Amino acid sequence: LPLYRQSEIFARQGVELSRALLSNWVDACCQLMTPVNDALYRYVMNTRKVHTDDTPVKVLAPGQKKAKTGCIWTYVRDDRNVGSSSPPAVWFAYSPNRQGKHPEQHLRPFRDILQADAFTGYDRLFSAEREGGALTEVACWAHARRKIHDVYISSKSATAEEALKRISELYAIEDEIRGLP
Repeated sequence: LPLYRQSEIFARQGVELSRALLSNWVDACCQLMTPVNDALYRYVMNTRKVHTDDTPVKVLAPGQKKAKTGCIWTYVRDDRNVGSSSPPAVWFAYSPNRQGKHPEQHLRPFRDILQADAFTGYDRLFSAEREGGALTEVACWAHARRKIHDVYISSKSATAEEALKRISELYAIEDEIRGLP
């Protein structure tokens, strides 16, 4: 909830808290949480496989009439589906845009398997020219299936229907083996 709206809500309750004060509180909390954030980042990156995705977010800066689109990057460590007892974790990062340089920076220490959608901003991570070497690309079935499903809905293509059937069969196999080492 934006700070200006929180300030208005408090004011309706008779509590006057300026946006500047609320902003200072948020900043102080962020400073206090920095060691936790850093430890979480190191934990998420210290695994063989990371899943990433991004979500666009509207950002309205003070004095601006039009919202800009920033990006929340999500990095997930969760190896339970391969029998690991390591706790899952998620690390988030914000950027003011969706440029590929942001995941490149976030994933700089990571060296193994990256599961991601087909966003071209990830392409340099899978390149041999990447500092530290190319990451191994693991595509996301959910994203691929969605595209094929859209083709099937619009065209009733027999090929798309067959692809959906085969993906369903792969999902069934995944269900059987999930959690096994």
